[in-house]
Amino acid sequence: ALKAGESVDILDMFFGNISGAIGETSAIALLIGGAYLLIKKVINWRIPVTYIVSFLILMAVFGGKGFDLYFLLAHFLGGGLLIGAIFMATDYTTSPITAEGEIIYGIMIGIVTGVFRIYGKTAAGVSFAIIFCNLFVPLIDKYVRPRSFGKGVKAYE
Repeated sequence: ALKAGESVDILDMFFGNISGAIGETSAIALLIGGAYLLIKKVINWRIPVTYIVSFLILMAVFGGKGFDLYFLLAHFLGGGLLIGAIFMATDYTTSPITAEGEIIYGIMIGIVTGVFRIYGKTAAGVSFAIIFCNLFVPLIDKYVRPRSFGKGVKAYE
């Protein structure tokens, strides 16, 4: 809808009064679920925040509309971005194990999602971006390793 230049109602997208795939239509429900997971410490903020922020920056710079708040909110609330950022990208088995790795991973997914949304022909950019960036998680974990206990710490003199 957005790619074709159609107008969407931001409030309907926020409250879920739109059609769409299951789980991606009500942004408020997804944000409440994400807040619950953050409060219960099931997930941390790094992947969702870096994913969403890098995606919105890319859309503002290369999306063709500049910093149009309506355009950016429509992309933030639609297309499965929230369900991907909160529930899919934070999966334990497919996300990096270090804090730095999670930030790199979130930025990568945001960039790839933006590229798929700008240049792609399908609406499934979020899922494809997450699956594609999952291929790089072993490399991220290899080069951004957690420090061994006591390694790099000066001994007491």
